[in-house]
Amino acid sequence: MILRDSIRARLIGLAALLIGAALVAGYMAIGAILDRFVTDRFDADAEAAADALIAAASIDASGRLVAGGAPIDPRFDMPLSGWFWQLQQDGRVVAKSASLYDNVMSPPASDFVGGQGTGPDGAPLRVLRHEFSLPDSNSTLAVVVTAPRQEIDASLARVRRPLAVSLSVLGVVLALASTLQVAAGLGSLDRLGRDLRAIRAGRADTLPLPRVAELRPLASEINGLIEQNRQVLSRAREHVGNLAHSLKTPLAALDNALPEDDPGRALVARMDRQIGWHLRRARSSGTARALGQRTQVTPVVDDILLVLRGPITESGLQVDLDLPPTLAFAGERQDLEEMIGNLVENAVKWANTRIHITARPEGRDRLFIAIEDDGPGLSAEDHALAMARGGRLDESGPPGSGLGLAIVADLAALHGGALRLERARLGGLAASLILPA
Repeated sequence: MILRDSIRARLIGLAALLIGAALVAGYMAIGAILDRFVTDRFDADAEAAADALIAAASIDASGRLVAGGAPIDPRFDMPLSGWFWQLQQDGRVVAKSASLYDNVMSPPASDFVGGQGTGPDGAPLRVLRHEFSLPDSNSTLAVVVTAPRQEIDASLARVRRPLAVSLSVLGVVLALASTLQVAAGLGSLDRLGRDLRAIRAGRADTLPLPRVAELRPLASEINGLIEQNRQVLSRAREHVGNLAHSLKTPLAALDNALPEDDPGRALVARMDRQIGWHLRRARSSGTARALGQRTQVTPVVDDILLVLRGPITESGLQVDLDLPPTLAFAGERQDLEEMIGNLVENAVKWANTRIHITARPEGRDRLFIAIEDDGPGLSAEDHALAMARGGRLDESGPPGSGLGLAIVADLAALHGGALRLERARLGGLAASLILPA
């Protein structure tokens, strides 16, 4: 199955795409918030250090800026730690942190927070610079505090890593939830499909109304179509019966009116056979695979044998049966009676002493029915002629129209099955039906 042709694949794919896009957007949004939070924390540390330096600074008698004391933070004492501070007066550095050693910083002459800079060792820094004023001084005073960018990035990575893992786990859970949701939502369609297959196989007559409200109108429409199909078939049978009556009666009257030796009687008989053929074909075409029909095989065989009990008794035939009691045909009883009846009647005409009727399952959805006799049988070359309409291989044999096997083959084919003619184990003809079960 091509994925783009599957509703399930489309829904799951669309859900995965939307979930993925939402998680990526969420990662970016949450990551930006966390970035701001982490950098604000470092900026707050730098602001606190700057405030402490400004609060402790003073102007001596000569007008020079004097640092009152270093911030109480060991990071400003670690050599080249990236945590630096310095005080400036008129652009000249008058005090600095021990971490700078002999180095000084030269930031731009403006106030900013979170600026980019580089330390003495070339490491990137986040820079804060504030100008301030003190009494008794007209000089430009400034404080500069820096934090190492590498430390900030490491903190951001420690925060982003669990965020990515959490969102990935969330994505997997949401994908599984979407799959289950789609499966649950389409489960009703799957059940509807199984119910339709049950009707097609003859195990049910109508669709049960689904519990899902959205599918109930569809099920009701399908049930309406099935009922309409039955009504159309019923009307077709009535029309066929009416046509048969209207044609058969005049032909019978004409046949009775003709003398026994009149050559027109043969023409009437031929017309009667042709009408019978076409009427039966029309009937079988209209009834093939009627939905919701299922017929037990054993009762049909028993009824046919009951009807043919007279000819069977007169001929002294022995009929052996091997029929599973639960075997069923997925079709109408009338069609099964037509097929088996023709084959059994043919076997009764030609059998010498025995007829064997067997049935068995053939695979998951097929059944096999065979009618064998110990009569003269047919050669392989004559099988095709025997199943042709009106085809008779022995005009001196028992009376008949020559349509029986042709009708059976036609009905079997219309049901998606087949009729096979073979040499029977009893020596005569074995007529085998393969039909839907």
